[in-house]
Amino acid sequence: MHVKLRSHTPDPETFMAYVARVSNPANQSNPDHGRLLRYCIRHGHWSVFEHAAMTLEIVTTLDIATQILRHRSFCFQQLSRRYAGEKQAPVEWAMPQLRGPHPNDRQASLDTLPPDVVRHWQDRIQAQLDAAHDLYRQLLAAGIARECARAVLPQATTTTLYMTGNCRSWIHYIALRSQPGTQAEHRAVALEAKAVFQTVFPTCGAVLDALDWAT
Repeated sequence: MHVKLRSHTPDPETFMAYVARVSNPANQSNPDHGRLLRYCIRHGHWSVFEHAAMTLEIVTTLDIATQILRHRSFCFQQLSRRYAGEKQAPVEWAMPQLRGPHPNDRQASLDTLPPDVVRHWQDRIQAQLDAAHDLYRQLLAAGIARECARAVLPQATTTTLYMTGNCRSWIHYIALRSQPGTQAEHRAVALEAKAVFQTVFPTCGAVLDALDWAT
């Protein structure tokens, strides 16, 4: 898994403050944007934060990508294996982390499995992944269309997403998906996105940290 910044609105916090002062033209170019943005966050004036955006490149597995794609306020572009075969984008896997179910929370899991149990089942999983990869290659070699052959690839296959959203959308996504109730692998993505967000929107990030991202 990795998360990488690909693009963002130039000087995004200055621009959001400029837009926010539209009703006060004489002060619109005031370079002191920190106090205004802090006020807007603390008082829930979220429309201000819809005027600057950033794009992240995310490499994750197909099962986590499915969860990410549910955030419909974003724009997405995803690697498609209808077009990219083995030569264009080599098939890679991420071995699933194996955890036990939480006794009371259906949305959580716990690192309670004995190491020998984890090793046993990861060996079984590896054999399954290798078999799926071999079958995928055989299908392509037999002239089966990529869009058909891809159906045998498991959810542990890695994929690449470009995820573009405005500051407000990123605030909501990070606040929601960095919580303990999020699947651990997805939470790792959200925490990486949070680290990038804090470099692109440092004032907003500091205020949200002080509020513990309670939006």
